[in-house]
Amino acid sequence: MFRILREYERGVIFLLGRFYKVKGPGLIIVIPVLQQMVKVDLRTVVMDVPSQDVISRDNVSVRVNAVLYFRVIDPQKAIINVEDYLAATSQLAQTTLRSVLGQHELDEMLAQRDMLNADIQRILDAHTDSWGIKVANVEIKHVDINESMIRAIARQAEAERERRAKVIHAQGEMEAATKLVEAAQILGQESNAILLRYLQTLTEVAGEKSSTIVFPLPLELLSGLSERSGIAKAKPEG
Repeated sequence: MFRILREYERGVIFLLGRFYKVKGPGLIIVIPVLQQMVKVDLRTVVMDVPSQDVISRDNVSVRVNAVLYFRVIDPQKAIINVEDYLAATSQLAQTTLRSVLGQHELDEMLAQRDMLNADIQRILDAHTDSWGIKVANVEIKHVDINESMIRAIARQAEAERERRAKVIHAQGEMEAATKLVEAAQILGQESNAILLRYLQTLTEVAGEKSSTIVFPLPLELLSGLSERSGIAKAKPEG
């Protein structure tokens, strides 16, 4: 006749088979024969969703498992509206996991888990609301892929890295060519600037410990020297 319910427990009381009220926690009285009580735990339940075979939108077969966090917020609905709310929630989580992940590609399953977790949690929470259950969180734990697909993903990642390296190298070449054109335009504004640049380069090369120095001599420099020598020869004759 006297029952004691803990802080996290509630008792759903039936009077002659009809719902009467929800009692607890603490000391409650249940009239024998006339009343029956069903105890409900309000603590958060951590449920492991078994591995599910999923075919992604890009036709890749994977095995996915998850973990589900939920709790009872309305003991009356949890007892009256569904026969076994634990089993019902587990089955609903499995079917929802398959249906939601089947609408996405493999890359999204691997890179956008937060979005998928939120979608599954929202769908489960909406379906279990009539059972008096609040789904707090859903976390996808593992996405198992067969060996052939793992090798294909590795080849794809390697090709992507090579593509990025070529693009970066091409961008560097384009920037270097642009700067060289700007430098050539600046040096071309003064005829002696290129000569000073060559002399500076010779100074830098001569500082290295080398017995032989090969240095290209531009034709413009030779033509400039020949013109000056011609002018110098012409002056005495005048």
